[in-house]
Amino acid sequence: MRNEQEMKALILDTAKKDERIRAVIMNGSHANPDAPHDCFQDYDIVYVVRDITSFTVNHHWVDQFGKRIIMQLPDLMDIGNGLGDMVKDEFAYLMLFDDGNRIDLTLMTSEKAKEWVNGDSLSIILLDKEEQFASVPPSDDRNYRILPPSAKQFADCCNEFWWVSPYVAKGLWREEVPYAKTMLEQYVRDMMLKMLSWYAGIRTDFTVSAGKCGKYLPRYVEESVWQNYLLTYPDADPEHIWQSLFQMGRLFRSLAKQVADHFGYTYAENENRLVSAYLNHVHQLPADAKMIY
Repeated sequence: MRNEQEMKALILDTAKKDERIRAVIMNGSHANPDAPHDCFQDYDIVYVVRDITSFTVNHHWVDQFGKRIIMQLPDLMDIGNGLGDMVKDEFAYLMLFDDGNRIDLTLMTSEKAKEWVNGDSLSIILLDKEEQFASVPPSDDRNYRILPPSAKQFADCCNEFWWVSPYVAKGLWREEVPYAKTMLEQYVRDMMLKMLSWYAGIRTDFTVSAGKCGKYLPRYVEESVWQNYLLTYPDADPEHIWQSLFQMGRLFRSLAKQVADHFGYTYAENENRLVSAYLNHVHQLPADAKMIY
């Protein structure tokens, strides 16, 4: 496996030799001194170029980076999600190589790159042939840090959590496990993770990042809180999903009350109480019931 020095040298040497490439920017975990370094880290690279089309007319130019296991061109994909039209001011090559390294390489115009780099504080300028990016400050995670919630954001998070939880119950009663799991793992969990992040923010004076999918949160919350959060991940057994939903409700309630107390916000105790009672009722509802109550 090529090491970090070899990969960075390859990325830079390619740019130095190609006059179409005017700057190289690295972002992501390699630009974050607080991120753990291991062999699975991607190289998130931007090539600032004069003419994107001169590259995309023949994609074999990326062969110089090594033999690939697989490559994805997301800007050309159409898998039913509305993509498929190539963006004119940027184009991405996502490449996994046979030595285990991965490069996520995006071509950008100068105008697009200047706009983008101002919104991504985890950016390091590796090469700047025309000094277009001389004013970019040193890399840190300031754009990714947990932000304190407003009173409305807090209230809306609580409302969404308790509003969608009955969808999980409905799916479980109907024996629609994929539906129930989707409601739990997408909509309910999104609110759970948001509340857990705010709780971590309080404990760290909102100076840290939760990381993608909350991966850094174990650093910032008590071990008991994190273990209780892990208990909210069920398999496909319906009863296990029920217990995960109840566990998530207990943890959400505990953290939300502490976040509310910290900011002087009001926690929706009544919604919590009534929805929890409803969930317990549906949990016990016979499979052949004709009415909920």
